[in-house]
Amino acid sequence: MNEFEWRRQLRDLRQPLAPRRDLWTSIDALLEDAERTQEPVPPHSHEPRRRQLLAAAGLAASLLLAAGIGWRAWQHPTAAPATERLQAGAHWKPADPRFAGAAIELDAARMELQLALQQAPDSPALQRLLGRTEQQQTQLRQLGRQAG
Repeated sequence: MNEFEWRRQLRDLRQPLAPRRDLWTSIDALLEDAERTQEPVPPHSHEPRRRQLLAAAGLAASLLLAAGIGWRAWQHPTAAPATERLQAGAHWKPADPRFAGAAIELDAARMELQLALQQAPDSPALQRLLGRTEQQQTQLRQLGRQAG
């Protein structure tokens, strides 16, 4: 079979094709049988169950939100105000060359965050980022002391 025969067969597929028998009569008959055998459902019969499910879902969502906020607060305690942080930044140059690159990067990040905080001092996101950066600097200093 070559490409021309394939194309001819594809063109033939585009032609409308009538079913061998009328399908609607059998579908209508099946629907009528289903309506006769089915019991009528009273309106609002599922309403109390639905309300219970919605209340349970709302309670679960509220508990999940409260747990997430609590966990987040426990993981990231509130940092010091931005004005105290601006004064606290002393440069640290580790003696160990393995920590020097990280110290430079963290110090540069801290300085950029301090500049950003001068433009938007009430930004909680910038304050959180600065707190995390200072926390990482503290951890790096501890690693430097342990490495000796």
